[in-house]
Amino acid sequence: QVHLVESGGGLVQAGGSLTLSCAASGRSSSSYSMGWFRQAPGKGREFVAAFSWSGGITYYADSVKGRFTCSRDNAKNTVYLQMNSLKPEDTAVYFCAASLFLSTDYQHYNSWGQGTQVTVSS
Repeated sequence: QVHLVESGGGLVQAGGSLTLSCAASGRSSSSYSMGWFRQAPGKGREFVAAFSWSGGITYYADSVKGRFTCSRDNAKNTVYLQMNSLKPEDTAVYFCAASLFLSTDYQHYNSWGQGTQVTVSS
């Protein structure tokens, strides 16, 4: 299994930016596909973005397309979620997760970070 630790959440005004980091460790962590999900109070876990470490394929939810960007640093085993033009509706706990295959379905991910809170004020 892969151990994941997120960081970088916080409070930001609408229109601002934040970058989330997710450090991965464990056996063959670079062979996993990575996903970002979020969960707002009273709502289910929502897909944000997913990409493969090696294939360069990236998926984004329509709600974040054009505003959020995934990237990775293979040397550091770290993935990033750059979030621009943030909106109050982006407020949620954000999780990174690892899967053996690329998927937008959170049920396919078997390793999860602890989550980091992102709050966007209006």
